[in-house]
Amino acid sequence: MAGRNGRREALHGHVCPRGGRGTSVLYVWVGAAVVVLLLLLVVLAYNGLVRRRNQVDNAWAQVDVQLKRRYDLVPNLVATVQGYAVHERGALEAVARARANAMNAGGTAQLAHAEQALTGALRGLFAVVEAYPALKANGNFLQLQEELAHTEDRTAYARQYFNDSVLSYNNATGTFPRNIVAAMTGFRAREYFRVEGAESGPVTVRF
Repeated sequence: MAGRNGRREALHGHVCPRGGRGTSVLYVWVGAAVVVLLLLLVVLAYNGLVRRRNQVDNAWAQVDVQLKRRYDLVPNLVATVQGYAVHERGALEAVARARANAMNAGGTAQLAHAEQALTGALRGLFAVVEAYPALKANGNFLQLQEELAHTEDRTAYARQYFNDSVLSYNNATGTFPRNIVAAMTGFRAREYFRVEGAESGPVTVRF
């Protein structure tokens, strides 16, 4: 009897450790699965942020192309107006100065302010043109006016696409759980490009 009891105790003594090791292994696998799942979520969140950031950068490049096109048209427009309205020095200088400020602006907010000033200066210039019938009928002036109007339409579309892209990106960087990944990997909210008065219509005046 003593021998049988001893064997039973020995058997029981071996079973318990096997059960403990099995539970430990299960915990390890569960923990590993959780870590892999978390890493997968982090990778997906990071890739999503990268895609949205690239979309914002691409949208800004389109805005930049249209703005440069506008800056290229302004000197030709000023030169054409100057040939007929040489005495309108104030309006001409205001446009040239606003264009220079816009081209040298740094940052989205400063550029938006400079673009607003350029829009106002161009509106002032077109108001002056009203007093010069020969200029209003000039073919070169009419062509430049048409090109500027089309450029402004494309700029407005590009600006709206950029702001929509920024909204999507900022929502991603500011909502859980992507905001944690954004903070860890250096993603920061981007500024909108809003030009006050630009939504009221093109600066050109149809004659």
